[in-house]
Amino acid sequence: MPIADTRRPWLTMAAPLLAGLLLMYVPTIVHLSRTVWQSEEQGHGPLILAVSLWLFWQKREEFMAAAQDGGKSVLAWALLAFGLLLYVFGRSQQILLFEVGSQIPLLAGAGAVLFGWRAVRAVAFPLLFLVFMAPLPAAIIDSMTGPLKRTVSVVAETVLYELGYPIARSGVVLSIGQYQLLVADACSGLNSMFSLSALGLLYLYLMNHPSRWRNVAIVLSILPIAFIANAIRVMILVLVTYHFGDEAGQGFIHGAAGMVLFVIALVLLFAFDGVLGLFDRGRSRKGAST
Repeated sequence: MPIADTRRPWLTMAAPLLAGLLLMYVPTIVHLSRTVWQSEEQGHGPLILAVSLWLFWQKREEFMAAAQDGGKSVLAWALLAFGLLLYVFGRSQQILLFEVGSQIPLLAGAGAVLFGWRAVRAVAFPLLFLVFMAPLPAAIIDSMTGPLKRTVSVVAETVLYELGYPIARSGVVLSIGQYQLLVADACSGLNSMFSLSALGLLYLYLMNHPSRWRNVAIVLSILPIAFIANAIRVMILVLVTYHFGDEAGQGFIHGAAGMVLFVIALVLLFAFDGVLGLFDRGRSRKGAST
């Protein structure tokens, strides 16, 4: 039987699912694009969606090969029902976390019902990656922003003071020379930790290291690297203000600091992975010699 004929039933079942998903989530995406996705804190949302779609497209052949008759799993129907209820509740109560987050159980449940759990496992990472698309709850942001700002301020003051700069700190206000800089909420690093966590996990998925301990070490390093990168970002802004004036610190360079943050984080992640690779090769040679 031709390959096209064997795939036609799956495409027939996927068509109404795709139509329903578009009907449900296109208004959500339009709303996100007009609100939270325009902010610096949640601007990574469209990239998360694009990466998830790209990853799913890369796994399409594996997904189709694993597709089988579904509909017999009670767990699949329960997960589908939970996703629908979560969407309805989030949409009706205007809770974006539930409305956006509902797509994960809904897609997983619908996929298991139509195509079976093997097919869902084939695209598990693209599905779970969508969690980074959900806006952070305000309660979590408020509870963590203050401590992170204070910690970043302490680190920036300590490092620059040890380097000989005339810097002092009062709470989250850094005084250097004739300038005073407030470490604002956007400089706390919370949202950058969230987006950099997504970047780190994507890097880990694409690298696909066979060593389990290396993968665990990279996962554990993601948040510390994000914090260090954000502290370096704050110190760069302080130094730019000190050497070139307040206008330079608050102008173009301040706007480009977000890109600097990601570059620093990527360099640190690549460097840490490279060091782990040296240890990994050393262990492999040692094991081969014994």
